[in-house]
Amino acid sequence: MAASAGTAGSSPYLVAASSPAARRYGAAHRVRASGAREAAMDVVSEAELREKGFMGMRKTKLVCTVGPACVEALPALARGGMGVARVNLCHGGREWQRAAMRAVQRLNEEEGFCISLMVDTEGSQLLVADHGGASSVKAEDGSEWLFTNKKTDEAHPFTMLVNFDKFSEGILIGDELVIDGGMATFEVTEKIGNNLCCKCTDPGLLLPRAKLSFWRNGKLVQRNFGLPTLSTKDWADIEFGITEGVDCIALSFVKDANDINQLKAYLSRRSLEHIKIFAKIESLESLKNLKYIIEASDGVMVARGDLGVQIPLEQIPAIQESIVKLCRLLNKPVIVASQLLESMVEYPTPTRAEVADVSEAVRQYADAVMLSAESAIGAYPHKALSILRAASERMESWSREENMQKFLPQHQLAIALPDRISEQICNCAVEMANNLAVDAIFVYTKHGHMASLLSRNRPNPPIFAFTDNANSRKSMNLYWGVIPLHLPLSNSMEDNFNNTISLMKSKGSVKPGDTILVVSDSDLNRPCAATSVYQSIQVRLVE
Repeated sequence: MAASAGTAGSSPYLVAASSPAARRYGAAHRVRASGAREAAMDVVSEAELREKGFMGMRKTKLVCTVGPACVEALPALARGGMGVARVNLCHGGREWQRAAMRAVQRLNEEEGFCISLMVDTEGSQLLVADHGGASSVKAEDGSEWLFTNKKTDEAHPFTMLVNFDKFSEGILIGDELVIDGGMATFEVTEKIGNNLCCKCTDPGLLLPRAKLSFWRNGKLVQRNFGLPTLSTKDWADIEFGITEGVDCIALSFVKDANDINQLKAYLSRRSLEHIKIFAKIESLESLKNLKYIIEASDGVMVARGDLGVQIPLEQIPAIQESIVKLCRLLNKPVIVASQLLESMVEYPTPTRAEVADVSEAVRQYADAVMLSAESAIGAYPHKALSILRAASERMESWSREENMQKFLPQHQLAIALPDRISEQICNCAVEMANNLAVDAIFVYTKHGHMASLLSRNRPNPPIFAFTDNANSRKSMNLYWGVIPLHLPLSNSMEDNFNNTISLMKSKGSVKPGDTILVVSDSDLNRPCAATSVYQSIQVRLVE
């Protein structure tokens, strides 16, 4: 290993990008300086850098669920900082889903954005298949409802069709039937065959595809129907997503690591390892096997809405924090999701408690925060995203100003020596970057692993990750503090760096005195005939 730290002052070393980006917001820019090659930074990052400088760049990534409310607003959401577009395959038909995904891809191809595409599987869960209304139905206090798995020709608003034949198995008179974790509550008053007659005790809205849970004496009635995590519909949805070129699959209702490994093996057989698998933590089973699920997955989504259906609400904050911490220790990106700005589904301004909730997720150093119904069906999708972004930026700024950085204990992840070297290189690089107060970290990486190790340590300066792999670039969209750029790379670290200097100078953002800490990936510096790992940490001074 060649690990070195030095200062280069004899040539105008680099800073990161700024671009005109005025003639067409999002156009890719061709490098004009001699010796430089074509490269691309997503235009939102370019605009942030130009406006706020290195230290003002946002670190927390923003995920938006695409739905009927925001399809026309997708360009505005992209400009507003959406890094990942999520399409929930529980909703909408193939035609609509395909149109939504292709609209996102067109933004990337034609406007210069770098938005990753994520799809959710439905998973095996107890759902309301039909509630007798077009969009939502109000359950009034004391009203009588029939929950059944048999569809009748005389459907009316007081009949709920459930998607599973044995849904009432093991349920007793007096049990509580809870809709979507508390949107409405019913008491089971009579059981007739597989049907349940229920009385509404807590009125509320019944939404399409609402989730059901049963409670007895304040505890969840746990039942194992023996259903697989991936249903026949889920496999068809996965095939559809693969065909449409998705970057991530969020796997619903994961029970254990085998669920992740099964899908990963399937993708590997088809040479689709670049598609990342995110485990949705939303059930008691997933909590029991949490560490193994995180280790097996490429990332995690804390689905607080569904999780709140199965565990007492007061436990959610502590569970969220523990999941975020464990993901960071194990170097897996984590998304905090569900009900962050829920009131903005209907209202243009969130509650102060909701803004505090977003800020708490950012304070915990979650990699990403996600809008669900707020962007999918809400009346103010773009405004909800702008508030999510503003709250994230303010908390990041406050944490940095107040020196609230929480360093990880040196939890070793790697086993093989080359991987252990990479890990130590990145740990030391972040410590140097913070102690020297450098302006930015640059990493040259084929597959994004070094960028993830740098991100894990949550450095103060932003991380610019240069890769020549389009799939790797998309996969880095959910790493905290990482701005991925596409750049043709060579096996020469110095050539890569010189080309980057030319690129950044051509964008007009270099100023004397800026310092850049540069980290090389072993994949880029390994001679063809050698097996040793060559990596370095360098500090470059802009003159």
